[in-house]
Amino acid sequence: MSADGDTGGRAGPLELLRRVGAAILSFLEATGKLTVFAMTGISHCVRPPIYFRLIGQQMIDIGYYSLPVVGLTTLFAGMVLALQSYTGFARFSAEGAIPNVVVLSMTRELGPVLAGLMIAGRIGAAMAAELGTMRVTEQIDALETLSTNPFKYLVAPRLIAGVTMMPLLVLVGDIIGVFGGYIVSIYKLGFNASAYLQNTWEFLQVQDVTSGLVKAAVFGFLVALMGCYHGYNSRGGAQGVGAATTNSVVSASILILVFNYIITELFFAQ
Repeated sequence: MSADGDTGGRAGPLELLRRVGAAILSFLEATGKLTVFAMTGISHCVRPPIYFRLIGQQMIDIGYYSLPVVGLTTLFAGMVLALQSYTGFARFSAEGAIPNVVVLSMTRELGPVLAGLMIAGRIGAAMAAELGTMRVTEQIDALETLSTNPFKYLVAPRLIAGVTMMPLLVLVGDIIGVFGGYIVSIYKLGFNASAYLQNTWEFLQVQDVTSGLVKAAVFGFLVALMGCYHGYNSRGGAQGVGAATTNSVVSASILILVFNYIITELFFAQ
């Protein structure tokens, strides 16, 4: 009786250790597969042949068709930021810092992060669903049969479009977000229009915009990479495609937040 109890007591910690080890090994395996996938995709982005027509289609889909959602998101973010800043700064009679806070927050953080999350939900999910459907219906296998490299035809155009179009979207989003703060500050909070614009322009630095655009390029790559990776490796029919779509959005969103901190640390660490 006691021997069985001792065996069970010893098996508990060993089972826990086994599960922890299995989870770590599974994470390392997934990280390795993702790294190999990313390196393969990047290599096909810089080697001929390059399908310019497919790249253009992806640019239109990622850039042009995403403008409304990014514009609305950043517009109301700038408006809310101005209102909240006024509520806090009024306690210290520092209302004049609102233009500085709005432009700094939009260009450094809110513009890239909000645009990245919106694109992850819209484009990342669409990429995963499209490539996942092609995988489960064996269309990717058919491309290989026709001597067409799936990475060159499917992955590389999406990676290139994501990296090139996200900075443009963020730049437009920054302008719209700052304009939203301007509208609220002028027409609701009673700021002087010329003084507000002057403070905004004088406080803005090149590094603020540059850091946001670098973040945007990285976020665009991450969104396209996770969408392609999960879609390309999806299995199990319609259920697998749904899981790939969910995983692409969740993983891209998490990576956006992680790399947002890393890039901020690189640019602004003292």
